[in-house]
Amino acid sequence: QVQLVESGGGLVQPGGSLRLSCAASGSIFSIGGLGWYRQAPGKERELVATITVGGSTKYGDSVKGRFTISRDNAKNEVYLQMTSLKPEDTAVYYCNAANFRGSYWGQGTQVTVSS
Repeated sequence: QVQLVESGGGLVQPGGSLRLSCAASGSIFSIGGLGWYRQAPGKERELVATITVGGSTKYGDSVKGRFTISRDNAKNEVYLQMTSLKPEDTAVYYCNAANFRGSYWGQGTQVTVSS
Protein backbone atom coordinates (compact mmCIF):
# COMPACT_ATOMS: atom_id res chain seq x y z
CA GLN A 1 0.00 0.00 0.00
CA VAL A 2 1.12 3.54 -0.83
CA GLN A 3 -0.11 6.59 1.06
CA LEU A 4 -0.08 10.05 -0.52
CA VAL A 5 -0.67 13.32 1.34
CA GLU A 6 -1.08 16.62 -0.50
CA SER A 7 -0.54 20.06 0.99
CA GLY A 8 -0.20 23.68 -0.09
CA GLY A 9 -3.65 24.42 -1.41
CA GLY A 10 -5.53 27.57 -0.57
CA LEU A 11 -7.05 30.80 -1.84
CA VAL A 12 -5.08 32.95 -4.28
CA GLN A 13 -5.88 35.94 -6.49
CA PRO A 14 -5.83 35.67 -10.28
CA GLY A 15 -2.27 36.00 -11.53
CA GLY A 16 -0.86 34.69 -8.27
CA SER A 17 1.16 31.59 -7.46
CA LEU A 18 0.91 28.49 -5.29
CA ARG A 19 3.19 25.52 -4.68
CA LEU A 20 1.64 22.13 -3.97
CA SER A 21 3.51 19.28 -2.31
CA CYS A 22 2.80 15.55 -2.12
CA ALA A 23 4.58 13.16 0.22
CA ALA A 24 4.54 9.42 -0.49
CA SER A 25 4.98 6.73 2.14
CA GLY A 26 4.37 3.01 2.61
CA SER A 27 5.22 0.49 -0.10
CA ILE A 28 6.99 2.98 -2.34
CA PHE A 29 9.34 0.55 -4.05
CA SER A 30 9.85 1.17 -7.74
CA ILE A 31 7.47 4.11 -8.16
CA GLY A 32 7.85 4.85 -11.84
CA GLY A 33 5.70 7.93 -12.18
CA LEU A 34 4.23 10.75 -10.15
CA GLY A 35 1.63 13.22 -11.22
CA TRP A 36 -0.99 15.80 -10.46
CA TYR A 37 -4.61 15.69 -11.56
CA ARG A 38 -7.49 18.04 -10.80
CA GLN A 39 -11.25 17.95 -10.69
CA ALA A 40 -13.52 20.98 -10.76
CA PRO A 41 -17.21 20.86 -9.79
CA GLY A 42 -19.26 19.29 -12.55
CA LYS A 43 -16.20 18.21 -14.54
CA GLU A 44 -14.23 15.01 -14.97
CA ARG A 45 -10.83 14.54 -13.42
CA GLU A 46 -8.17 16.09 -15.67
CA LEU A 47 -4.46 15.44 -16.08
CA VAL A 48 -2.35 18.41 -14.98
CA ALA A 49 1.23 17.12 -15.14
CA THR A 50 3.28 13.93 -14.81
CA ILE A 51 6.94 13.20 -14.20
CA THR A 52 8.86 9.93 -14.58
CA VAL A 53 11.68 8.62 -12.43
CA GLY A 54 14.04 9.84 -15.13
CA GLY A 55 12.66 13.36 -14.99
CA SER A 56 10.61 13.42 -18.19
CA THR A 57 7.57 15.67 -17.86
CA LYS A 58 4.23 16.07 -19.57
CA TYR A 59 1.63 18.79 -19.09
CA GLY A 60 -2.00 19.22 -19.87
CA ASP A 61 -2.70 21.74 -22.60
CA SER A 62 -4.49 24.11 -20.24
CA VAL A 63 -1.46 24.53 -17.93
CA LYS A 64 1.50 24.46 -20.33
CA GLY A 65 3.81 27.40 -19.74
CA ARG A 66 2.30 28.19 -16.35
CA PHE A 67 2.83 25.11 -14.15
CA THR A 68 6.02 23.18 -13.38
CA ILE A 69 6.20 19.68 -11.91
CA SER A 70 9.27 18.38 -10.08
CA ARG A 71 10.20 15.51 -7.78
CA ASP A 72 12.68 14.72 -5.04
CA ASN A 73 13.39 11.00 -5.23
CA ALA A 74 15.31 10.94 -1.95
CA LYS A 75 12.34 12.41 -0.08
CA ASN A 76 9.67 10.61 -2.14
CA GLU A 77 7.93 13.91 -2.82
CA VAL A 78 6.47 15.56 -5.88
CA TYR A 79 5.72 19.26 -6.29
CA LEU A 80 3.62 21.46 -8.51
CA GLN A 81 4.62 25.10 -8.89
CA MET A 82 1.65 27.03 -10.24
CA THR A 83 2.00 30.56 -11.61
CA SER A 84 -0.26 32.96 -13.51
CA LEU A 85 -3.25 31.29 -11.91
CA LYS A 86 -6.67 31.77 -13.47
CA PRO A 87 -10.16 31.28 -12.01
CA GLU A 88 -10.53 28.24 -14.30
CA ASP A 89 -7.70 26.59 -12.34
CA THR A 90 -10.02 26.32 -9.33
CA ALA A 91 -10.33 22.62 -8.47
CA VAL A 92 -9.39 19.90 -6.05
CA TYR A 93 -5.86 18.82 -6.93
CA TYR A 94 -4.93 15.16 -6.45
CA CYS A 95 -1.52 13.53 -6.26
CA ASN A 96 -1.03 10.21 -8.07
CA ALA A 97 1.72 7.61 -7.89
CA ALA A 98 2.18 4.44 -9.92
CA ASN A 99 4.38 1.39 -9.53
CA PHE A 100 4.32 -2.22 -10.65
CA ARG A 101 1.61 -2.99 -8.07
CA GLY A 102 -0.87 -0.37 -9.14
CA SER A 103 -1.92 3.26 -9.01
CA TYR A 104 -2.58 5.32 -5.87
CA TRP A 105 -4.32 8.62 -5.07
CA GLY A 106 -4.11 11.18 -2.31
CA GLN A 107 -7.09 12.80 -0.60
CA GLY A 108 -6.81 16.03 -2.56
CA THR A 109 -6.15 19.66 -1.71
CA GLN A 110 -8.43 22.56 -2.65
CA VAL A 111 -7.11 25.37 -4.84
CA THR A 112 -9.36 28.40 -5.27
CA VAL A 113 -8.45 31.27 -7.60
CA SER A 114 -10.68 34.27 -6.99
CA SER A 115 -10.60 38.02 -6.50
